[in-house]
Amino acid sequence: MPSPAETLRALLAQDKLHVMPCCFDALSAKLIEQAGFDLTFMSGFATSASRIGQPDLGLMSYAEVLDQARNIADAVRIPLIADGDTGYGNAMNVRRTVTGFAKAGAAAVMIEDQLAPKRCGHTPGKAVVSRQEAFDRIRAAQDAKEEGADILILARTDARHDHGLGEAIERAAKFKELGADILFVEAPKTVTEMEEICRELPGPKMANIVEGGETPELSHKELRDIGFAIAAYPLTLMASAMKAMVKTLEQLKSDEDRAPDLMDFSDLRRRIGFNDYYELSARYETSKRD
Repeated sequence: MPSPAETLRALLAQDKLHVMPCCFDALSAKLIEQAGFDLTFMSGFATSASRIGQPDLGLMSYAEVLDQARNIADAVRIPLIADGDTGYGNAMNVRRTVTGFAKAGAAAVMIEDQLAPKRCGHTPGKAVVSRQEAFDRIRAAQDAKEEGADILILARTDARHDHGLGEAIERAAKFKELGADILFVEAPKTVTEMEEICRELPGPKMANIVEGGETPELSHKELRDIGFAIAAYPLTLMASAMKAMVKTLEQLKSDEDRAPDLMDFSDLRRRIGFNDYYELSARYETSKRD
């Protein structure tokens, strides 16, 4: 059976756009898999909101993020890309981060060039480290791979925000030269910028589509035609779930309107895995057969 990294490599070898809804816990990842998507990404924004109820501003520790990634990877068979943020320290920390996510079952890990504590790519206040420090992070990630970590590196740059698209593209090109498998230039502001990213950079590129964010919300066909290999939707499931929960809670307050739009109880149990559990556990009920 191929490893998660091998499965992801095979997907990236296909000449197509992979639409990637992002998860935040094991259940959301299972729903993504059940819907037939080929891969998922553990959104740092959504995971921070879900796990600790706090914004994605560097508040979650490496151990917390690793634990969440391990739970998600255990729950699904599709490849998981984990959010390794800035690597949680210097280059030596990056090596440990990459190795840890590989052991946890992630197919890839994202390492970015933001200054710690990092920010969500579509919110104010973010800044990037120097070129040399950014390159050292990717060197360290690649070294971890060469020493046995079976994982791909998704290299992200946020340099577009303060230093312009040209600097972001130059950084990403160097990331690729240093061994990065997937390139991610965060927050291009126009279709023209998105086209330039795909034209100038080699290998698979990822687009990050944040509804209401800075990057144009193009159709899947448009993203594919531009040249992206992955289209990530980091907040779509979280925003949808939160809106539904807020609406249901408002309905529960009222004695006049108690008709929330709920998933059928039998479907809920099936999707969580009750039916699979009962079917599997029946194999061991030897006392009933004796």
